[in-house]
Amino acid sequence: MNEKAIFAAGCFWGVQAAFDRVQGVVLTTVGYTGGHTKNPSYKDVCSGKTGHAEAIEIEFDPEKVSFEELLNVFFKIHNPTQKNRQGPDIGEQYRSAIFYTSQEQKEKAEKKIEELENSKKFGEKIVTEISPAKEFFKAEEYHQKYLEKNNNAVC
Repeated sequence: MNEKAIFAAGCFWGVQAAFDRVQGVVLTTVGYTGGHTKNPSYKDVCSGKTGHAEAIEIEFDPEKVSFEELLNVFFKIHNPTQKNRQGPDIGEQYRSAIFYTSQEQKEKAEKKIEELENSKKFGEKIVTEISPAKEFFKAEEYHQKYLEKNNNAVC
């Protein structure tokens, strides 16, 4: 039985490309979650008024890849010490967040952050939000597999 994980780590194009390369990931979908607006558009989310983050919903086979392994990828592909930004992208829609779908995911995410904090790997406090998953709104079709559709353009 496949499971779902939802992460936000800046621009969702690069995040999707990274998770698409992970063995055991069955499907990735980019979209918006964590806010208060129903059925937001990209323009709505970019306004900063929806509360949503650009996020990725990952369907994965836990027999082939664990949630912990997905957390390892998540923390490798972005800077979890930057609040409401990643690189040149600024705003709460680019925040670092884990939207857990079970108590087990929440506990594993908290444990991972504690391990990373104790290791001082990032040299600064991790600001990744850990929140219960809310409704996930699929982004417009042109955002799905964007880098793949655009000759692996850089995010």
